[in-house]
Amino acid sequence: MARRGTMNQNIIELKNIKKVFDDTVVVEDFNLEVKKGEFVTFLGPSGCGKTTTLRMIAGFEFPTEGQILLNGEDISHLPPNLRPINTVFQRYALFPHMNVYDNVAFGLNLKHLPKSVISEKVRRVLEVVDLEGFENRKISTLSGGQQQRIAIARAIVNEPDILLLDEPLGALDLKMRKEMQLELKSMHEQLGITFIYVTHDQEEALTMSDKVVVMSDGMIQQIGTPEEIYNEPKNAFVADFIGESNIFEGKMAASMTVSFCGAEFPCVDNVPKDTRVDVVVRPEDVIITTPEHGQISGVVDSAVFKGMYYEITAILPDENEVVIQTTRNVQPGEEIGMRIGPDEIHVMPAGVLMNVFDGTITKDGRAAFAGGEYECDLTQLYEGSVQSGPCSVITAGGEEIDLEGTYVTVEVPVKAVSMSDEQREYRADGNIISFIYKGNHYNYTVRTATEEDFVLDEDDLWNEGDHVSLMIPKEQIVLKRK
Repeated sequence: MARRGTMNQNIIELKNIKKVFDDTVVVEDFNLEVKKGEFVTFLGPSGCGKTTTLRMIAGFEFPTEGQILLNGEDISHLPPNLRPINTVFQRYALFPHMNVYDNVAFGLNLKHLPKSVISEKVRRVLEVVDLEGFENRKISTLSGGQQQRIAIARAIVNEPDILLLDEPLGALDLKMRKEMQLELKSMHEQLGITFIYVTHDQEEALTMSDKVVVMSDGMIQQIGTPEEIYNEPKNAFVADFIGESNIFEGKMAASMTVSFCGAEFPCVDNVPKDTRVDVVVRPEDVIITTPEHGQISGVVDSAVFKGMYYEITAILPDENEVVIQTTRNVQPGEEIGMRIGPDEIHVMPAGVLMNVFDGTITKDGRAAFAGGEYECDLTQLYEGSVQSGPCSVITAGGEEIDLEGTYVTVEVPVKAVSMSDEQREYRADGNIISFIYKGNHYNYTVRTATEEDFVLDEDDLWNEGDHVSLMIPKEQIVLKRK
């Protein structure tokens, strides 16, 4: 069998894939190339579209738009039984009334192969999953890990070009999970089959994969090797989701110098001066010093022993929190200095700073957008105008204009929006779909009933899924005529 190191042609390509269920877009603008023999993992939180994408590759779902190519051939609407692809699910779907041999041989029997051929194939594949001699065992007598390996054996005995694995370790305990991660990686090396794996477990993805596809909200956030994903996250979501991170809002003080946490730091990112950025620093990359030798200093708020290291949280004068992982123990209340090297500072484009929506002006003179209506200053729409009625202005030239139904662009700064659990008339409302901690505040995304997203900052911790209404001061709403 050819080794995957010698293969570089694409076996699967997903081009501009979009999937819509009942007017809800669950996968969008999905483009991916998978090479023969690769171990590719789809990683992301629940509901991000991982399993839907896997099901489209398997043929259990068809894309609404776009193409799926197998060895250059369009298989977008080919049924599952005509694709050289097998799937292993979290619930192994083994046949309880059959023994191990009959479960593994099930697909081969459907092909009406000679019994001697089937027997040899089953024997070989049970050796691969380290369960030789288990042929006559009942499924009910097997442990979870053994059942999982039988499910994999049943899939690979058909010699598929591609093996899809949908959270196959999800039902196992932590110890068994870690053992099976290593076994799966070993099987992949041995078989040379292309593996496409779905998980929400970051450590699992980093441990096993050649390539990681990080997903959020139906879209790819980043594709790269485990090292690239961890060391060079493309945005705050990836940095926050993969491993532990300190994320701070910053600004470029000069090229290769970034300002955050009340100090300036040399960095290796050549970004123009005054650019707003997000800054990521991994906890293990913060070095504790004496206060006078630190680039920044703060007071230790907590120190927790984690086995291999202490996790220290320090509070800075600007109230930013810095999390540090170190073998050195310090005491709560102690003042410490902190140093961060240029290579340990990762600068990324800032997240959303301004919410922008399409809206209209109501007969009451409110701006209607994102499922809500808000008081606003209509005179922004005509320079030098004055308001003459609930929904009209008089321009600088003396013309009176009725603005009801006028299409506008509405801009609302991220820092101008606040949340409440009290529903009020006219306010937009929705559910928190994600949040990221940025040093001294949380950055939330709220999806409204009209499927539009508000990004906002709050000091308080809310939960993902909380239903909230959105408050915006009149003076913070910027209107522009379309």
